[in-house]
Amino acid sequence: MAKFDLIIRGGRVATAADTFDCDVAIRDGRIAALGDDLGTADEIVDARGRLVLPAGIDSHVHLAQPGAPGQVMADDFESGTRSAAFGGNGTVLPFCLQRRGESLRAALEAYHGKAAGQCYVDTAFHLIVTDPTEAVLGQELPALVADGYTSFKVFMTYDGLALSDRQMLEVMQVGRETGAIVMIHAENDDAIRFLTDRLERLGHTAPRFHATSRPIPVEREATHRAIALSEIVDGRIMIVHVSNRPAMEEIRRARSRGLPVHAETCPQYLVLTEADLEGIGMEGAKAVCSPPPRDLASQEACWEGLRTGVFDVFSSDHCPFRYDDPAGKLAPRGRSSFRWVPNGIPGIAARLPILFSEGVAKGRIDLNRFVALTATNHAKIYGLYPRKGTIAVGCDADIAIWDTDRPTRITHDLLHDACDYTPYEGIEVSAWPVSTLVRGHFVVRDGQLVGRKGHGAHVARAVAPN
Repeated sequence: MAKFDLIIRGGRVATAADTFDCDVAIRDGRIAALGDDLGTADEIVDARGRLVLPAGIDSHVHLAQPGAPGQVMADDFESGTRSAAFGGNGTVLPFCLQRRGESLRAALEAYHGKAAGQCYVDTAFHLIVTDPTEAVLGQELPALVADGYTSFKVFMTYDGLALSDRQMLEVMQVGRETGAIVMIHAENDDAIRFLTDRLERLGHTAPRFHATSRPIPVEREATHRAIALSEIVDGRIMIVHVSNRPAMEEIRRARSRGLPVHAETCPQYLVLTEADLEGIGMEGAKAVCSPPPRDLASQEACWEGLRTGVFDVFSSDHCPFRYDDPAGKLAPRGRSSFRWVPNGIPGIAARLPILFSEGVAKGRIDLNRFVALTATNHAKIYGLYPRKGTIAVGCDADIAIWDTDRPTRITHDLLHDACDYTPYEGIEVSAWPVSTLVRGHFVVRDGQLVGRKGHGAHVARAVAPN
């Protein structure tokens, strides 16, 4: 009888701390041994000349999420987790949205129903709190944290989502008492409304004016305010999708005072700019997301933040809407003004190749920092570590095998999502994750989908230490 189920042999293994040549043996879905001459296995995979990395964890993903009337998100759990696997990811953390007037527990049950039997990779849900009633704050949230839902998100903008400062304090207080982390979309809603109304009065309604309506001060002010509110309750927060230096400086200052403030950035802030919102007709709608892509100086600032530790995690903020679709970017209302274009872009499969090629291959970050930003830190911050996020004995065998000599031009067909475009079309990358294992089973192997829909499981999470 074979000693192991699978041995990945001859690869270059990297974690957030070390890089070494090592064979990886897998038994019953977990890493059972690391070393040389590990014995027999039912299957031997030759990884010579390849990198063997922890499969990515994408902790900012929107799948099957209800939107505004007439808008339908492109990816459900089947297509979204399939795309994640093709991009080298083993776990994604989508958001369960509570609608106002709805029980948070009921929203979560419905969301589990959408995911059941559909996922190729593992999932763990964040909770979006839009209606922090006494019952939600006093009963549902504490009980759900105890059940393993240890993160929730609040918005400072968007109709039907934005909370008042008082409501944010109430949610943060629950986070403080339970140990959960509160994720914050930081943009000043009143400022956005003021600028949008003024732009429309001037006839400036094309997609490129989306960026004008959400300038850097809108994000910087909200970041400052979110941090101040968290300081009042001594709560742990994550500022998501940070796009620029002034917002980064607010985060740096908070940390210099010892505040438990985490931060995230995304691919759109590294390789897109506000110029991508231009184009003939509504083409610029393909890059409409919030905060919007900025300028080249902001790109460089975000790279600096990835190098220096301002950013703990690098996520996709995958929020997909089809472009040529009456329920997507070209919805009937969307033809009249940027105001009505669904906010969000797809990116779940492009995230890792972009960061590796623009970061590691070009010397901006090293390989160990890449692993930390794309897997290990996500697991530690969101309560999945040490089960996930690294390659070590006893961990889930969530592994991506990379071909680092694979020049590739990103095209939508490589990403295997249900969208009809990618904002990263044409970007040249130097490496690609050719195989992805989730708990010891191949989901993608040598560029082909071989996994079973339904293999992906929901993972309850612990409360992570500060």
